[in-house]
Amino acid sequence: MSDSSNADVQRLPLLPRRALDSHKGDFGTALLVGGSRGMAGAIALAGMAALRSGAGRVRLAVPDPCLDTVAGFDPAYMTLPLPADEAGRFSVAARQGISEAAEAATALGCGPGLGRSQPLSALVNWVYQVLPRPVVLDADALFALAANSQALTEPGGPRILTPHPGEFRRFLPEGRWPRGDMEEVAIKKAAKWKAIVVLKGHRTLITDGRESYHNDTGNPGMATGGTGDVLTGVITALLGQDLSPLDATRLGVWVHGRAGDLAAEELGEISLTATDLIRFLPFAFQQLAALRAKE
Repeated sequence: MSDSSNADVQRLPLLPRRALDSHKGDFGTALLVGGSRGMAGAIALAGMAALRSGAGRVRLAVPDPCLDTVAGFDPAYMTLPLPADEAGRFSVAARQGISEAAEAATALGCGPGLGRSQPLSALVNWVYQVLPRPVVLDADALFALAANSQALTEPGGPRILTPHPGEFRRFLPEGRWPRGDMEEVAIKKAAKWKAIVVLKGHRTLITDGRESYHNDTGNPGMATGGTGDVLTGVITALLGQDLSPLDATRLGVWVHGRAGDLAAEELGEISLTATDLIRFLPFAFQQLAALRAKE
């Protein structure tokens, strides 16, 4: 388990101090795109994490059949129902609604619970290449991009890819890839793609191809379904709070891991779930603020 020291925290980006006359418009609108029949919980986890990470507004764009399920997880985020196919995934017609919602958003997260189909692959590539807002991509969005990796060199705006090693291997030639070799390739790919790559795992790597950082928080208890969806929500929320994409990513990965450490201290690693991370996010942010106050 990680031990957060003052030295570690001093290297992290600072969240701007909130003015006394702040309103929700000052802290961004996070738009999270995903969900499908049977995987509604993934996008809900991302939405709840964005709420706990300081976003002024959180809006979830989901296939219409999932709306009631997703809305039932938390009353504090808004939901946007969009056209779906027979399997309960976004249909081609959903693109227009996403485009309109993105215009009012500060940042997007795309992928949790999205599902896989040819139309969805086209939708993800369109999001990646066309939308100018910062976009965090995870899960099924990464699967879609790996099938058309040529599109990665033409991002429409700031892009943050958050693969675990298994997802990242889809972007690589077949063969054995030790962690060290994967990190070297991730740095090169980030530079080529003009994107930020978060290679998740023990000492997660964050790189934009020019600057690279290893994260020191997190524990094996976080190796469970849904924790990546939480990270998507955290980073998307921070992108709307006057942080650069790289700084929002670095801080998001640290806070996400610290919430996991705090959860493991109370619950143990074996019983830790993604919802526990969301519950401990406020304490991770509080700890960050307390350590900073001692500087």
